[in-house]
Amino acid sequence: MVITVKAAPRAARRWIADRPRLTDVALGGGLTLFDVATVLDRTPAPAGWGVALWGAQTVPLLWRRTRPLAVLAAMTCLYVAFQVLSPVQGRIPGPFLLMIGVYAAARYAPVPASLPGTLLCLASTTAADALTGHWEVPRPGSLEPISTTTFVFFFGLAWLLGCSRRRIGADAERLRELNGRLRAEQELNARQAVVTERARIARDLHDVVAHHVSAIAVQARAAEDVMTPGSVPAEAVHCAGLIARTADTALIEMRRVLGLLSFRERELAPEPSLDHLEPLIDAATAAGCRVTYVSDVPTGAGLPAGLRISAYRIVQEALTNVVKHAGPVGVRVTVGGDDSRLTIEVANEPAPPGHSPVRGTGRGLIGMRERVAAFDGVLEAGPREDGGWRLYAVLLAKAPQPAEAGA
Repeated sequence: MVITVKAAPRAARRWIADRPRLTDVALGGGLTLFDVATVLDRTPAPAGWGVALWGAQTVPLLWRRTRPLAVLAAMTCLYVAFQVLSPVQGRIPGPFLLMIGVYAAARYAPVPASLPGTLLCLASTTAADALTGHWEVPRPGSLEPISTTTFVFFFGLAWLLGCSRRRIGADAERLRELNGRLRAEQELNARQAVVTERARIARDLHDVVAHHVSAIAVQARAAEDVMTPGSVPAEAVHCAGLIARTADTALIEMRRVLGLLSFRERELAPEPSLDHLEPLIDAATAAGCRVTYVSDVPTGAGLPAGLRISAYRIVQEALTNVVKHAGPVGVRVTVGGDDSRLTIEVANEPAPPGHSPVRGTGRGLIGMRERVAAFDGVLEAGPREDGGWRLYAVLLAKAPQPAEAGA
């Protein structure tokens, strides 16, 4: 219930802000009805046209947002007409209604247009008051204007408030636009990171699959060459040839599909794995980091080649992030697992005082999540209690295929 009560004013303000036209109608119509009501009970009763002229001074406020300068001009003309004609005895309009028009002009019109309009309104109203002699008999205790100084003060205050509100509104709109651009850029970067990392995974996939499919084709052709129709059934010779041709077709189709990701085979480097972490550690050490590497993976563990590549890329990205965001700090890299799973932990100390981290795009973390998800694993990344950072990933090994088992 407390949440509902607190949220009610906020919801009401949002509802009103979404209906500016309704606000203008309420302001202009309400002030008009109020002004008319204040002169109807006067004695002697004023003429109908005088009441209409008095109430008409606030009618232009209905268009204060869309035609602010025209509203100010109309209110000024009606004010001067009422002063000159004086249709209601003892009734002298003050500057307060005109202040709303001045505020609207400064709020919704540019300064080069609102400032001359305000000065013209000031000159017209003060001249009308001077010519009609309303300054000669000031009323003690009244808020009615009695000098040009009073008009200047009230109009200047209204104009400054309107300009300030216009500047605040422009800044807020600019921030909303920048925020929208930032969100769009972040979404674009995230999509680009996913596309880039998937292309990278595809290259790794090509290295793994092409090797084994090529081995299948070679072994099938070797078997076909040593087989003779007299020593083995003809069906076996036919099957060996069919296996070789199917492997060739699979290689062609795979290269065609992966070619859609726009990479060339001559750009493919030898497939990395956990056995190639030393260059990564040496690079981080050269950047000033104190790297401790602990491996608990049993020798000869039957981990799929794709998983080994993904593990290498995760450690590579993690060390890169340490150098970029934390600088020369202590880092501990721990890799463990068995035939069924692989765990990776990269933990670093807090950044040294005065270190300025390199601004990141979040692509690295997105790419790591993509790789971990490909092996039905989990990824945890976040700050440690001492101010450092810890990344922990678990990758589940797939059941090895016969080609991988024999590799």
